[in-house]
Amino acid sequence: MTIFEEADAKLLPEFTRQPIEIDGKLVMTLCAGSGPALLMLHGDPQTHLCWHHIAPKLSERFSVVLTDIRGRGETHKPDRDARENAYTKRAMAEEQLAVMQALGHDTFAIVSHDRGARVARRLTLDHPETVTQLVVMDIIPALDFYEALNAEIAQDYFYFSFLTQDPPVPERLIAGDREGFLRLILEGLSDKSVQYDQMAMAAYLKANATPEAISAMCECFRAGIHIDRLHDAENRRSGRQITCPTLIMWGDKGVVGKHFDVERIWHGWCSDPSFASMPSGHFIPEEAPGAALAAIQNFLK
Repeated sequence: MTIFEEADAKLLPEFTRQPIEIDGKLVMTLCAGSGPALLMLHGDPQTHLCWHHIAPKLSERFSVVLTDIRGRGETHKPDRDARENAYTKRAMAEEQLAVMQALGHDTFAIVSHDRGARVARRLTLDHPETVTQLVVMDIIPALDFYEALNAEIAQDYFYFSFLTQDPPVPERLIAGDREGFLRLILEGLSDKSVQYDQMAMAAYLKANATPEAISAMCECFRAGIHIDRLHDAENRRSGRQITCPTLIMWGDKGVVGKHFDVERIWHGWCSDPSFASMPSGHFIPEEAPGAALAAIQNFLK
């Protein structure tokens, strides 16, 4: 049994591992529960295990689908292509939509964090007919983020500028201590009192510290500055908004709440937003799972 299987058996025993093949590539997927469909998308540098405090409770009311997003965990990691970036949030969203359709879910709600929230937001903008409700945790859309970028934000969120540098610069520098770099994010953006589950942390590092995973992370951030923000700009010019009910959450001890007017920014993107500040840093699902679960359950009911 791999460390990933062991972690799933311990932390998500209700869930069945069900890898889904999309266009010949495997997306790691776990399913549990019955009722309306609910897709949950994790962030960096994590896996579906970040939901281990929350997903089991939600599976009592919903058909919950957990995935590892493209380039992370046990999901496939496309090589870098100089002609196009496989890690645009549009391409990643299309893949998640295909997973849900393969499972027989034509419409579904989404709960998402960090990179997964960027994928979820793009999926909702591009396919509004499929998403019934949306929860996003601790992000600012790419266009707004880079428009607001200043010295203070760059200091606190340094890897938004570091990981976007031309290859192989960040990849080579991170190679000296890949696990150390991942821990820098996991520990540096969290409230210092957080205690990650040891098995979950081991799985995060095992899955995401490989050269392929580090390259995928860099390409995902490069897509953010070079392509995703252009997609946002197109949407802003056309007036496209998220029309389904949307819950925006952020950590009151985190960088997003410190530097951004969260409600003002998201009012510009959503026709029906609601907001919830969490007693945490960036990693809400593991820092404040009780508060997050209560807010999600209240929103989705």
